Amino acid sequence: MNKQEKLLRENIRHMIRIVKQRTVSDENKLREMIRGFTEYEISTMFKEGQTPDVSPTPNKSTGINVLEELLKKIVPVVETDFKSLTTDSEQRQSFRSHIINAVINTLTPAKINTEAGEEELQEYGDVEEELDIVVGDTPDDKFIDIRTDAERSAEEDPEEEEDPRDSFGAGIGGDETGRNMAYQSFKKIESSIIDSYELLSNDEDQELFYDYLIANLKLYFDKFEEELAGSVEEPSNQAYDMAKDDVAGDAGDEEIEFEV
Repeated sequence: MNKQEKLLRENIRHMIRIVKQRTVSDENKLREMIRGFTEYEISTMFKEGQTPDVSPTPNKSTGINVLEELLKKIVPVVETDFKSLTTDSEQRQSFRSHIINAVINTLTPAKINTEAGEEELQEYGDVEEELDIVVGDTPDDKFIDIRTDAERSAEEDPEEEEDPRDSFGAGIGGDETGRNMAYQSFKKIESSIIDSYELLSNDEDQELFYDYLIANLKLYFDKFEEELAGSVEEPSNQAYDMAKDDVAGDAGDEEIEFEV
């Protein structure tokens, strides 16, 4: 390497260092300016009694906003119970049908009550007042019960109570394990669904809440089923496939001897 070439290389390195230093310096200045501007904006907002908006933009419909919060509560519960049914798909299909049917049966009376006018509610109130009968205190302390324990038990419990799971799944059918799991799962989420729906008094909000709740439950069940299916194939390559074929061929040619 001659003297001129060496000098040229040194000059190039020096120029590169200058460019890098300027770039870093300019970037640091820009960051300082942005940081200062941000701090100023935040301090101004707090002085004026405002808070920075860091939450996602809500939907235009209050019904959808309420539904979104509800789904955050109930979807994880339903997902856990649904994915525990791994024996066969009939159990999961039964679970799905019973959950959706239960939601419809639960919200339908609420919709009817909401649509009823105030005059009807006042009429029911008047009927209740008419039926309000005061009964005087007439204790029968002298009465002696001569029935046997068996007779008292038979009169107090004349028939066995109906299994609530039977009434829960009435008219649906399907796998009983899926029905039983759906019954237990729905008991965990029922009150949350009712409470969320009763927050809404606007007809449009109620309709959107109801329709989108049913639609989203169905979509989430589809999603859970796909996740359980395990349809994603394991990645492979040609070398692995050739090696696998060779091993299979060697195993087929090898004779297996048994001791007699």
